[in-house]
Amino acid sequence: MSMPDGAPSKITQGTRTKGGIGESTLRPDGVLKVTGEFAYSSDMWHEDMLWGQILRSPLAHAEIVSIDTGEALATPGVYAVLTYDDLPADVKHYGLEIRDTPVLAHGKVRHHGEPVAIVAADHPETARRAAARIRVDYRELPVISDESSATAPDALLVHEDRTDPHAAHVPHPNIVHRQPIVRGDAARAAEEADVIVSGDYCFGMQDQAFLGPESGLAVPEEDGGVHLYVATQWLHSDLRQIAPVLGLPEDRVRMTLSGVGGAFGGREDLSMQIHACLLALRTGKPVKIVYNRFESFFGHVHRHPARLHYEHGATKDGRLTHVKCRIVLDGGAYASASPAVVGNAASLGVGPYAVDAVDIEAVALYTNNPPCGAMRGFGAVQACFAYEAQMDKVAARLGMDPVEFRRLNAMEQGALMPTGQRVDSPAPVAELLRRVKAMPMPPERQWESSEGVDVRQLPGGLSNTTHGEGVVRGVGYAVGIKNVGFSEGFDDYSTAKVRVEVAGGRPVATVHTAMAEVGQGGVTVHAQIARTELGVAQVTIHPADTQVGSAGSTSASRQTYVTGGAVKNACELVRERVLELGRRRFGAYHPAWATAELLLEGGKVVTDGGEVLADLADVLEDEAVEVEAEWRHRPTEPFDLRTGQGNGHVQYSFAAHRAVVEVDTELGLVKVVELACAQDVGKALNPLSVLGQIQGGTTQGLGIAVMEEIIVDPATAQVRNPSFTDYLIPTILDTPTIPVDVLELADEHAPYGLRGVGEAPTLSSTPAVLAAIRNATGLELNRTPVRPEHLALPVCGSSRLGRP
Repeated sequence: MSMPDGAPSKITQGTRTKGGIGESTLRPDGVLKVTGEFAYSSDMWHEDMLWGQILRSPLAHAEIVSIDTGEALATPGVYAVLTYDDLPADVKHYGLEIRDTPVLAHGKVRHHGEPVAIVAADHPETARRAAARIRVDYRELPVISDESSATAPDALLVHEDRTDPHAAHVPHPNIVHRQPIVRGDAARAAEEADVIVSGDYCFGMQDQAFLGPESGLAVPEEDGGVHLYVATQWLHSDLRQIAPVLGLPEDRVRMTLSGVGGAFGGREDLSMQIHACLLALRTGKPVKIVYNRFESFFGHVHRHPARLHYEHGATKDGRLTHVKCRIVLDGGAYASASPAVVGNAASLGVGPYAVDAVDIEAVALYTNNPPCGAMRGFGAVQACFAYEAQMDKVAARLGMDPVEFRRLNAMEQGALMPTGQRVDSPAPVAELLRRVKAMPMPPERQWESSEGVDVRQLPGGLSNTTHGEGVVRGVGYAVGIKNVGFSEGFDDYSTAKVRVEVAGGRPVATVHTAMAEVGQGGVTVHAQIARTELGVAQVTIHPADTQVGSAGSTSASRQTYVTGGAVKNACELVRERVLELGRRRFGAYHPAWATAELLLEGGKVVTDGGEVLADLADVLEDEAVEVEAEWRHRPTEPFDLRTGQGNGHVQYSFAAHRAVVEVDTELGLVKVVELACAQDVGKALNPLSVLGQIQGGTTQGLGIAVMEEIIVDPATAQVRNPSFTDYLIPTILDTPTIPVDVLELADEHAPYGLRGVGEAPTLSSTPAVLAAIRNATGLELNRTPVRPEHLALPVCGSSRLGRP
């Protein structure tokens, strides 16, 4: 072994590794997705596979008197029909935190669409026909559909004999969890207020509306186990819940992530996973289950609908004196993530404002409505809608500009949260508001041109309902705060395995994690981190599976922070081993091996001054260096159950929006013209992906503002609109221009100074749109989504605000 002749060279700009952090590298799956060639979970196929089908309850609350599967079993092509009594293990329930959800209904059903039986057949239509032939005799029971029916002294209990950790501290068994937050003396502060404003608000049930339906393929293994290929958000959480129900140890339930067509929280709970595995193990054949859109509306949790009461006090010079609020979230029939959603709603319930006196109570209910759980924004969305409406009302009472009123009360780094936690990273709330207000306004009357009227630019669009008559412009602002990562003492960590070796004469790296790529771009960022830390151009991302340690959930805006942190950590450990290998092999050739700060750059070992010491391929030769390591962020702690005090969150993110709308006040139609956003992202690891996250989150906030809502019949608790015909989501024609101003103020506690990006824009976009509509119409508008009848016919609790 010898070094080449001549003095060491210098690394140049042209030889530096391209595609590292800070660059807008393209997604490796991007071209496949836009050309329709990407393989999603629903595209999977296996020789001799069967098709699974689920029979669901048509009622929301009923006793199961009997189930007759005889006719279904007699159907030609049917291989198995299973009910609760056929489950193979003692464990027959599952759940993210509280194991209260039966794999198949037993004794009674608790919500519309609850799974009652499952079928495996040789053709999907055969499976559907067989499921329809299962005879279930129900005795209908009264439904619990709201707070009054859930918490009445004589209320029926959704779950009898609760033993979960929250049961001991809730005032009623139909309350999943209760979290108060008390700091300062709100009653005394109210006496010092010159203005007190109260309001009641209603937030509708939103669906995640991912385009790829729930799907998976379970393949029985020779060792008696099963291999599940599935679209999910958290492989190891699924594994933890699936294995006990199958009666198998976790090492005999293998899981591999399949192509995921969106998630937004709706894949954090189990859907078809256990059912497919049960049928595969019973029949000895691979079983595929794919929901249709109707089934998907019943097959996953939704965003909690909420009722919120707020009271804000302020002095005449515009300083907030206190905030009181009560937040009631409808968790539906099963707990899912409701306890954590309650914690978020309570701890973030005041918003990004400095307030010394707060009195907050947040609860989640058990009802017979559809189960609700994680969705982008996770409890902070509902609260932001209400507290931002309040901020506008207080500003109006004081005669102040709503943006300046917010800036006057904006928190800064070092401020105390209502929980007593000090915000120890940048909190540029006032600056974000200043920036979003300073953005150029879109031109007035954009529908007019020398060629006439372009109705696409008007409320109602191509329906041609107006040529500008009765159209009024409105402008509204909002800002929000969202936590990043799992909170309240949860052991939030990720694992990464990184390997570097020589292939084809060049150094290559492989990154292996269990992170669920659901569209957020994690696979892109992981490759960027590896290129940055290891200086290699070629990086392979290993398919996500459970053959490596947990990467946690793709939720809470945590994956780039936590799994990205794990990849960075593993790369650093690999780099140290590579450099030690280089010192052993080449240390005698140059003193810098022992004295300089060494880096890997452009496939070479270099000093921090750019001097090249060796090619990485020569250092490695035929040796591979591999490290698997866990990485954790700073610990958090649970909130006190009486006062809500505690350092419950690891990081906060902030976004502000300005909405510009045009409203046809005669027909109640709304055109959102622009939704400008300013957001602090800490460090943009991939600027293009950051922009996409902000625009995507903004669009989901627009949806709940003006169109998205699952309608549940209050008398029967049945879903009225389980289809994309009746549940509307924004299309490209509904989505406005979304200019974005990205601020990068590093958080010294986070990898590369980054800040979670994906959820914050979902918070403030909704109240900004509502504020703009109020500005255009003069209506109070205390519910979301706003429908045309709320504008054209001022009913449903809306009232004029000083306009004729």
